[in-house]
Amino acid sequence: MHRIAVIPGDGTGPEVVREGLKVLAAAATAYGFEYETTEYDFGGDRYLKTGETLPDAAVEELRDHDAIFLGAIGHPEVKPGILEQGILLKARFSLDQYINLRPVKLYPGVETPLADKGPEDIDFVVVRENTEGLYVGGGGFLKRGTPDEVAIQESINTRKGVERCIRYAFEYTRRRDREKKLTMCGKTNVLNYAQDLWLRTFEETAADYPDVETDYAHVDAICMWFVKNPEWFDVIVTDNMFGDIITDLGAMIQGGMGIAAGGNINPEGVSMFEPIGGSAPKYTGKGVINPLAAIAAVQMMLEVLGEEQAAQALDAAIAHVTSEKLESLAAGKTGYSTAEIGDMVAERVASV
Repeated sequence: MHRIAVIPGDGTGPEVVREGLKVLAAAATAYGFEYETTEYDFGGDRYLKTGETLPDAAVEELRDHDAIFLGAIGHPEVKPGILEQGILLKARFSLDQYINLRPVKLYPGVETPLADKGPEDIDFVVVRENTEGLYVGGGGFLKRGTPDEVAIQESINTRKGVERCIRYAFEYTRRRDREKKLTMCGKTNVLNYAQDLWLRTFEETAADYPDVETDYAHVDAICMWFVKNPEWFDVIVTDNMFGDIITDLGAMIQGGMGIAAGGNINPEGVSMFEPIGGSAPKYTGKGVINPLAAIAAVQMMLEVLGEEQAAQALDAAIAHVTSEKLESLAAGKTGYSTAEIGDMVAERVASV
């Protein structure tokens, strides 16, 4: 029995979550596993009514689940940063979801902006450290609001935090069993201290994984090679800030935010899965938003929960729908309603 917390969130979040749960139900029936869901109303509407984002008591409730399925966070009437920090970052840090896992996979039938590249060329995974670095919030102001103002933002990296992320990446590369190649993305030529820690830890940990090929590239070079030769990559490991940047580039080359999903992983605790595209409030209630990113998040969730057969079937079902059914991934241009896309994926999962 998998206990799943559901946070539909804001804007089109509830619409795509509905389709994700539809597909989850089809997978459970087809592959014989059981689950139960508990829904939470955290998001912009609740904040506007109560001033609450994610209360401490709710964090403890979430900790008792096996996974969290999140729709989207972002409300046009709430100042940017409040919900993101109060819900997303608080959940990641409080639940110690120290891995951000972002598959970059071009499904058949999906258009990429890269010329002459296809699904065989774009299929890699970014493992991003998720609870340290610049996002910790260390730093402050001196003489704020004056001509002499100083702003300091500190990147905080611990040996424990870096090593557990890198070791997860090596283990994931082994399990993925594709090219067994792990690339570290950094900036060792400029960031002398934090990146020195990262590179030393990477090289020392590599000794425990002689079957995994390793290499290193600066973050600016990674961005270039994503565009020119994405087929070079299998798994990439990087810090919090660089990971935030390169995964958005990755989302674009896999066809856009309409297909990109991510997981905030605590291998020893509860993990959270979400579509990357945001709440898209202008499409709320119109039934035109593409739910495939949320469905892909369910696919990731099933994989982490150990439902490998169901996860593989769901991946194949997404590929079938993108290659055989959809005209586009863009909202209002898919050729189908939000619910119809969910129906097609659910039916395909049941028949695989």
